[in-house]
Amino acid sequence: MIKDSQMFSPFTEQPIQLLDDAGNWIAPFELDLSKEQLLSMYQDLLSARLLDERLGRLQRRGRISFVAPTSGHEGAQVGVAHAVRAKHDWLFPYYRDTGMLLALGVPAVEIFGQNMATQADPNKARQMPSHVGSKDFNVFTIASAIASHIPPAVGAALSMKLQNTGQVAVTSFGDGATSEGDFHAAINFAGAQGAPVVFVCENNRYAISVDFRKQSASETVVEKAHAYGMPGYLVDGMDVLACYYVMKDVVERARAGFGPSLVEMLVYRYGPHSSADDDSRYRPKEEVDAWKQRDPIKRLKTFLIKQNYLTNEQNDALIAQCDETLAQAVKASEAAGSAPVSWMFEDVYAELPQHLKDQAELLN
Repeated sequence: MIKDSQMFSPFTEQPIQLLDDAGNWIAPFELDLSKEQLLSMYQDLLSARLLDERLGRLQRRGRISFVAPTSGHEGAQVGVAHAVRAKHDWLFPYYRDTGMLLALGVPAVEIFGQNMATQADPNKARQMPSHVGSKDFNVFTIASAIASHIPPAVGAALSMKLQNTGQVAVTSFGDGATSEGDFHAAINFAGAQGAPVVFVCENNRYAISVDFRKQSASETVVEKAHAYGMPGYLVDGMDVLACYYVMKDVVERARAGFGPSLVEMLVYRYGPHSSADDDSRYRPKEEVDAWKQRDPIKRLKTFLIKQNYLTNEQNDALIAQCDETLAQAVKASEAAGSAPVSWMFEDVYAELPQHLKDQAELLN
């Protein structure tokens, strides 16, 4: 069996950080990513931020009914997306992971189609906004019920283990999910069975308006891994490279047969919990402003400029390019047309029962 040798030590007191806040490489090992890989990661960060902003504008215009903001989580999400094998491994994300799915390769037109309930949505507009899923990219459809997607991730991982497929399941969630029974039942079972699954907590310190200190007596989420017999890693979630390298390590550990890991990524959501939330009621503006100084996009941009991989002019052009790509995706989604009501009757029964035939007739 392959030796279980990890690049990072579990249960560190301080979050694992490879880029400091000033954009300097401070890791105890050489960076082995190419210029092209780093720029690809940076482009995904920009696209995730611009996607979030565009979804917010569409919601305010009445084209979308609900949005769960992503800004501030991009470093964690892009790091995860780049660490897995797209279309091979499985992702079980939560409703704030739009940027993760975009970085994985899920087409922007499908993401907009899902949010806008148009025919561009492969899932036929059967979910509320911010609940994307993708059969092509092995993305389990996002669920509203907090932590309800974590047990299915463990079940899928056990299937992968039993069938020896070489796949890994990755499930992400917020800190609020760790207060739910589904989380504890799933992670306990995964530890006992040695399932090839990685649990990723994007800890932004607030379960809607409830501060983490009021959710748990533990100082961190990651220390809970002790009880479930798996390694835990505390990571600076505003550092995309730290997120990437830690995830790469634990995903390959799971793939090699050494079981699950718990990764806690310390992030911050810059916007409200959702478009229906007034975050000014429970957190001070000064706190938000302080975290914005640690922006994951700004940090990687500074690093790239210092490496002579990027100029301010190139950065402006890249932003314009990403924004235009998203604008075209919105147009394509709208051009597909609204999802027909008749879709609600499809894909459930091989032969439609009479009472549903009657209901469908009433809608014509």
